[in-house]
Amino acid sequence: MAKLFAVTILLIAIGSAIPILRHTWDAPPDISTHGTLIDEQMSDTMVEAGISFLVSQILLAFFIWKFSSSRPSDKIKTFPGGAKTIVWAAFLLVGTEVLALGVFGVKAWANVYLTPPSANALPIQVQAEQFAFYFRYPGPDGTFGPVHPEMINGATENFFGIDQTNDADSKDDIVTAEMAIPVNREIHLLMHAKDVGHSFFVPELRVQQDFVPGLDLSVHFTATRIGRYEIVCTQLCGLGHYNMKAYLSVLSAQNYDDWLKKQAALQ
Repeated sequence: MAKLFAVTILLIAIGSAIPILRHTWDAPPDISTHGTLIDEQMSDTMVEAGISFLVSQILLAFFIWKFSSSRPSDKIKTFPGGAKTIVWAAFLLVGTEVLALGVFGVKAWANVYLTPPSANALPIQVQAEQFAFYFRYPGPDGTFGPVHPEMINGATENFFGIDQTNDADSKDDIVTAEMAIPVNREIHLLMHAKDVGHSFFVPELRVQQDFVPGLDLSVHFTATRIGRYEIVCTQLCGLGHYNMKAYLSVLSAQNYDDWLKKQAALQ
């Protein structure tokens, strides 16, 4: 029975590697300027983690096969140096792997999180709440009006709590339930959650950023391909989580301007 278990472990380990080697579940085409580095980092991680997983499972199957039939009279064998040597070896191996991935990934992550957006990046506020996304554009003056939490009211569609009557900077702000951006222009998302934790994930952009209640977070990117893409929440945020999504339209500069004027007329 033990040898059958060893064979089963080996078959499962090899079987789990086949879809990865065949690229069965590849990511969708990249549409961002930073996506190539993210994809390279993911490939490096999968290679290192995959090799480590296979080696560990093969060793596990080997030891089960070899030592499962030992008899009480057999002499007990110990690993040279004892358990402490094994623990230190594992610590150094895993530590080296994590450090290497960190070093290789510095450039990829720095482009998104450690480098500030350019001065002409288009700012868009994103609010996540159960179970929807809302987007706010600053309008022609390029300035967001202040937010008044006490004025947030879903019934009147004042999702951000803005006072367009008394706040001059808020008069031309545009709030939508669908996001549109111009192609080949840097976008600076200013993100906050209204209630619980959520996430902003667009696979094609290689962007996944969590919303943390009480914190204002930001991320910047540049989309390089016109199209319509799904925005989904990847944090379990309640019973309606499965249906929490919005859409991102990447438009030409002219079409984006036309879209913005149309949204302004609907405010």
